Amino acid sequence: MNKQAFLRQWSELHGGAEVSGIVKGWLTISYLLVRPLHALKVSPNAITLIGLLLGVLTWEQAHHIAALFLVILSLIADGIDGSLAIISGKVTLWGAALDSVVDRVVEFFWALTFYRIGAPVIVIALAWVAALTQEYARARAAGLGHRVLGVVTVCERPVRAIFLAVALLAYIMGFGIVTATSWIWLALQLFSLVVVLRDSYTALSTDNRLSN
Repeated sequence: MNKQAFLRQWSELHGGAEVSGIVKGWLTISYLLVRPLHALKVSPNAITLIGLLLGVLTWEQAHHIAALFLVILSLIADGIDGSLAIISGKVTLWGAALDSVVDRVVEFFWALTFYRIGAPVIVIALAWVAALTQEYARARAAGLGHRVLGVVTVCERPVRAIFLAVALLAYIMGFGIVTATSWIWLALQLFSLVVVLRDSYTALSTDNRLSN
């Protein structure tokens, strides 16, 4: 599969999302990364499960510099399993469901990692619940028939990983900003949740009026 066909199919699978800017840049990198994996006949679901393992190891190595690289690798694994599925022609409902479940489990271990390096438990718990609710609202809207890609908020999954990476780096270097970083994550995550809920409400209300 050439790159243009890959980008076209990715857009179709994501509700006709426009492929441009940062999204196109990442998809181009993802396409290049998965080509050798496809040649080696690596399963997309195997990459998904490797991402899960990397997420658990991030928590287990929370007090070591390795955690910084593990959280980045776990995010990359999440980003390329879908691309590998497209290129290898193995896009399945089971794969999509597995990917979604693993994403939520990995984010749970990211939250535990944040807590282990000193972030307040209540702040991390609220931020994680807000992130979980944001993703559930999107999934539920899709299950009710709204399959057009919704808004992209200021606190999507890659941003959550960046907050954790910044906190890990600060912890390793002895900077006392882990708590402040967790509060910023919580504030942005709550804002993003409101944005997604409002978008879902507008979309589903419109869809309901059209069906009537």
